[in-house]
Amino acid sequence: MKLDDKTVELIAIGASITANCQPCLQYHVAKGREHGLDDDLIRNAIAVGKMVKKGAAAKMEKYASTVLDDCGSDANVSDNECGQS
Repeated sequence: MKLDDKTVELIAIGASITANCQPCLQYHVAKGREHGLDDDLIRNAIAVGKMVKKGAAAKMEKYASTVLDDCGSDANVSDNECGQS
């Protein structure tokens, strides 16, 4: 089963928000409108993208606080970890 064009663009709009990609958002909103999406559906897709991004950011903040303890010790850092190269 293939997704219809409207559904694809709604997904792409939400993904654009989570990826912080402004050109992507502009492109997919325009493509969505070409396929008949109205502003309410676009707003909904943006809202869902924001919720996903917010949840992912919260999880990353929590994870980062645990990783920092591991990265703070020279004994735990190899040449390829913690941004060290």
